[in-house]
Amino acid sequence: MTTTTDKKLTKGQLAYEQERARKAGKSFEEWMKDKAKAEAEAAKKAAPKVEKKPGLFSRLLDRAHKPL
Repeated sequence: MTTTTDKKLTKGQLAYEQERARKAGKSFEEWMKDKAKAEAEAAKKAAPKVEKKPGLFSRLLDRAHKPL
């Protein structure tokens, strides 16, 4: 069986993933698609969040605490 994933699997990794797919009751291709999708979602959640600009009161307080 050939994979449609970007990375190449060794013989041992391929056998392991085929066994997991069989136990899950899916085809190997389905299993790898689901696995890639889950990895993409996890990477998306781990992405750094955009820092938002401080609000009006925060800016005023910061300015008030600065020396003249």
